[in-house]
Amino acid sequence: MKTSYIAALVGAPNCGKTALFNRLTGSRQKVANYAGVTVEKKEGDLNCPSGQKVHVIDLPGTYSLTPTSLDESITRRVVMGQLKDEVAPDLLVCVVDSTNLRLHLRLVLELTRLKKPMVLVLNMMDVAKSQGLIIDVDKLSQELEIPVVSCVAVNNEGAQELVDFLDHCNIADNQSSVLPWKDPTPNELQEMQQRVREIIRLSCDESARKEGLNEKLDNIVMHPVWGMIILACVLFFTFQAVFSWANLPMDAIKSAIDWLSNLINHWLPQGLLRSLLVDGIISGAGSVLQFLPQILILFTFILALEDSGYLPRAAFLLDRIMGSVGLSGRSFIPLLSSFACAIPGIMATRTIQNPRDRLTTILIAPLMTCSARLPVYGLLIAAFIPNRSVGGLFNLQGLVLFSLYMGGILSAMIVAFVLKKTIGRRHYQPLMMELPSYRLPHMRNLLMGLLERAEIFTSRVGKIILPMMVILWFLSSYPIAPAHSTEPAITYSFAGSLGKFLEHIFAPIGFNWQICLALVPGLAAREVAVGALGTVYALASEGGEVNTSALAPLLHHSWGLATALSLLVWYIFAPQCVATLGAVKRETNSWRIPSIMLTYLFLLGYLASFVTYQLTLNFGG
Repeated sequence: MKTSYIAALVGAPNCGKTALFNRLTGSRQKVANYAGVTVEKKEGDLNCPSGQKVHVIDLPGTYSLTPTSLDESITRRVVMGQLKDEVAPDLLVCVVDSTNLRLHLRLVLELTRLKKPMVLVLNMMDVAKSQGLIIDVDKLSQELEIPVVSCVAVNNEGAQELVDFLDHCNIADNQSSVLPWKDPTPNELQEMQQRVREIIRLSCDESARKEGLNEKLDNIVMHPVWGMIILACVLFFTFQAVFSWANLPMDAIKSAIDWLSNLINHWLPQGLLRSLLVDGIISGAGSVLQFLPQILILFTFILALEDSGYLPRAAFLLDRIMGSVGLSGRSFIPLLSSFACAIPGIMATRTIQNPRDRLTTILIAPLMTCSARLPVYGLLIAAFIPNRSVGGLFNLQGLVLFSLYMGGILSAMIVAFVLKKTIGRRHYQPLMMELPSYRLPHMRNLLMGLLERAEIFTSRVGKIILPMMVILWFLSSYPIAPAHSTEPAITYSFAGSLGKFLEHIFAPIGFNWQICLALVPGLAAREVAVGALGTVYALASEGGEVNTSALAPLLHHSWGLATALSLLVWYIFAPQCVATLGAVKRETNSWRIPSIMLTYLFLLGYLASFVTYQLTLNFGG
């Protein structure tokens, strides 16, 4: 099917543009970066009923064509056909939130000045009607002199009117060159605002508009006291659920992996092939794969909070606190994204206008507990923290996990405060951000987001963890131990020698050679350390076999509590991710900043682990 034309979705953040993109393209989409920059590029195809194919581009959100961030600059350059290696779109699909036309119509008027084929999409029309807002679509189209269609992007049939328009839109007859763009002068901006008010007066009836659920909820959610209590409860409940809800699916995955190990042990004779499959691949990759339920539960909460409109409000709540340590509320979203992975969190700092705020946010982003740490935390907590209730309400393991997350957050705030005193910062500037309407998280968006996270996680298992485990198995198996040796064969291997060397460096913080060895492949991805421990202990055990279920009890009997707590604290700070350092280099265009990050995180990790280990040894009983 030949592509008929290119349509670009343009709109402000939180207008439902991405939901509409997902509705139009479904699974026929891909994500990459624009050439030469780290701004995300999303594109896909819409197969129209008539047989023609429309290539759809989802541009970064922007409030105007006068950019204040890299994201907005990319959108402007793509729209105007000024971005190298990018074909200019044939049609602009401007998406607006129907409940907030006063804010969004300025961008619409700016786009109309380009004299390029364009259609306006009134999204969230169902919410507008529920608030008593009446929009005369025909009158709005007449005033703007462009086609206008209604849309509810989250519903199955909500985008049908737009699909019909795109299907029957004859771009070839409407092609025109983009007019040269000049940023509006103050007088032109004032005239534009007057024009927005005039259009609203002529095309919108707000007389029946009533105080909606947004205002009533915001009176509670945005309250300086109750709002903080609600935020703390939401975060606390999230981390409790990660452990409490994941037990059954994790047990099921463990059982399946153990069954596979036993099957291979039964059918294959003892030898290198069986050792590779059981000790290398299954014990290694399987030890990581079992934590998929915990990661999906965490992302269920993050995606639901994002889709509901709560996250920008949390940013406002934390703005004053973050300002006291040298950050702004705009840092909240990148830091929250870092709970998934520090790399998209670091990339999200592009929306922070103040260079010093952006640099500080980049430097502390790795202190947020990313999902790659969950397998490590889950393994050690299950091995050393009893699974019992506290006060009849809380799970002790969930409390420990919550404490680890809070440890990372508090550490980040302390580091930000130190940076404020050293690199300086301008006076506190209140955060200005649009608050989207509250809405129930849409199941389709939630499932698509979880599917994407599951694919990313399993892809890392297959592309990173599995090869690393095979390499580690080889290094742990060769050279072959001498005949009649009384020590495990791994102690004579390349890996064993490396582990013994590193043990001298990490002995003061309680790490044995097995832990030291697991940290090395963990540089590729933090969760690799769990698989590495599974492989190392499988090869070091007397029987040469350690199934997934037996790893946690084995660690419990092999280590002391001081070592386990030291390793947990190490993972709060230590820079165990080469990809994150690479992302920092790309964002700052310098090796100086990632070098600073590597140094300070390693020193923090070593010092914190040393204190934890020594205190536990001396006072832990």
